[in-house]
Amino acid sequence: MNPSPSPDSRPVLTVQPLDWCVRVAPGQSLVEAARAAGVRLRSSCRNGTCRACLCRLVSGEVAWRVEWPGLTAEEHAQGLVLPCVALPLGDVVIEAVAEVVCAAR
Repeated sequence: MNPSPSPDSRPVLTVQPLDWCVRVAPGQSLVEAARAAGVRLRSSCRNGTCRACLCRLVSGEVAWRVEWPGLTAEEHAQGLVLPCVALPLGDVVIEAVAEVVCAAR
């Protein structure tokens, strides 16, 4: 008897408003996962300081690669995130400017 294949348990990142969905590998930031799937989110520094990637977290939770990313307390309370240093704690949905740069394989 062959064991059934296990479902992919990696978190899913959904980028609105176009509902692009990509899987996030362990240790990948939201920006890295999107790029690996051919979706480019705005970003520059990739360390949480320039704020080019600032977007809204619609649902889900994230942890941070850095102790305190470049967000004010008010921005954090409003649900804003910096996906360049955000690691998903499960499925997440963000509202962000994005473009497809290549077809995902």
